[in-house]
Amino acid sequence: MAAGVSVQRTASRSRPRVGRERRRAAPRRIGAWVALLCVAACDPYGPAPVLPLPPRPAEALTGSEIAREIRDWDLDAREDRLYEEVARGNVPSWLRELRPVEVTGRVDGRDHRVTLWVTPDYLSVGSDRDHLLVPLSPQVAQRIADLLESSLPTPPIVDAIWSSADSRLTPQRIQPQDSVQSVRTVEFVERHNALIRAQRQLRGVAPDALVAGHKKDVVLSATLAANPGKVAVYGWHGPDGRPNQELSTVADDERVYYHHGVRLVHRRVLLDGIERDLAELLSDPSLAPLLSRQGPIE
Repeated sequence: MAAGVSVQRTASRSRPRVGRERRRAAPRRIGAWVALLCVAACDPYGPAPVLPLPPRPAEALTGSEIAREIRDWDLDAREDRLYEEVARGNVPSWLRELRPVEVTGRVDGRDHRVTLWVTPDYLSVGSDRDHLLVPLSPQVAQRIADLLESSLPTPPIVDAIWSSADSRLTPQRIQPQDSVQSVRTVEFVERHNALIRAQRQLRGVAPDALVAGHKKDVVLSATLAANPGKVAVYGWHGPDGRPNQELSTVADDERVYYHHGVRLVHRRVLLDGIERDLAELLSDPSLAPLLSRQGPIE
């Protein structure tokens, strides 16, 4: 049975500061108990998971330096290098800290609430000040997700992230001058990266803000089972909340375009407050409709 799914903006991650007990007659331990109770009440999700990455090496290259190095490489060599950079921890610090997003829905007459933790932006390599948003093939995107105990999103999760975002960026297209081939080059990735960076600066978007709208997501979809060798993409929401890119599995999976993005969703989720594995949830015929419009995903 299809789920009626809605999205609720999550509460701020910040916790109220607890003042010191002013009454001299009260034992000091009362203040400690008050602090503990407040933390429990104000953080309904518990501690957020973090991406299991090593510290960024001091000698690691910046995003601009990596782009220059791989600019003329073929896709396989390029993606091998990007995987290595992520695996060694060469990502911005704020990408490691995941943000909660909620999805509510009704399945078989019962209401459910799913809490997911997602990266605040799409996958990038480099430093906090100089990083490159990197489009990847679905195979390498999934390898990185597996490495980091995460998953790729589904279209309903992409919708939820956009609805919950601190800042909803406007999609920006780049028109090729010669051939379609050019939109799959590192040069186009760099140009798109610069446009996104300029838009963030113009709007004053904080580095760790949850942002959405500026990329098409590489997604999971049950439709891929009938379309081997294809990539599923979705999103690029406009200001009105409508996706410019409906779910599509037309493109071959080796076609990596400048506007593709890889958003990671941690495998640990909460279903009605109970910890579950996202992969198990997506493969469950009775619960998958909460997060998948096309049915269970194996």
